[in-house]
Amino acid sequence: MEDIADTIQESIEQASKSKINSMVALFVAITATFMALCNVKDGNIVQAMSQAQANAINAWSYFEAKSTKQSITEKSLELLKVDNKAGSQDLIKTYTAQVARYEKEKNEIKAQAEGFQKQYDDINLFDDQFDMTDALLTISIAMLGISSLTQKKWLLYFSGSVSLIGIILGLAAFMKISLHSDFISKILG
Repeated sequence: MEDIADTIQESIEQASKSKINSMVALFVAITATFMALCNVKDGNIVQAMSQAQANAINAWSYFEAKSTKQSITEKSLELLKVDNKAGSQDLIKTYTAQVARYEKEKNEIKAQAEGFQKQYDDINLFDDQFDMTDALLTISIAMLGISSLTQKKWLLYFSGSVSLIGIILGLAAFMKISLHSDFISKILG
């Protein structure tokens, strides 16, 4: 029993003296903290994306409803023109005006729906960027753990580089600077 306690105590003493372990602890603390901040921001972005998508769906549904109303009015107008009874001229004018109004409203609704879709796509770009940040920082933390176990300086520097790339990507996303990679997004998506 004393042998195990001595071995653990020696390991703790060696770890506390190790420069690599001190650097690993610092890198992990910085990386994990930044990763937590990115996760909060990414959560907010996902909520904004959901809202933009809901708005786009609602707008397209409204567009379809207007299209249906327009189609019914056009068919009624055609029937009135074919029937051509006395007094139907007022209805023909009314339906013609309604068709024109529906066409105008549809164009406005379509522009609004396309705007919501563009908003979603713009937000999604930064969601992908935060997702890539999260992936890089997670990989970095795992590699930092291995660096601590193996005491390999090259692995520490490589892990730190991966972490730095993730932090740069995350900072760019916070500042709404696109460093988006479609290639990486396709692999991760």
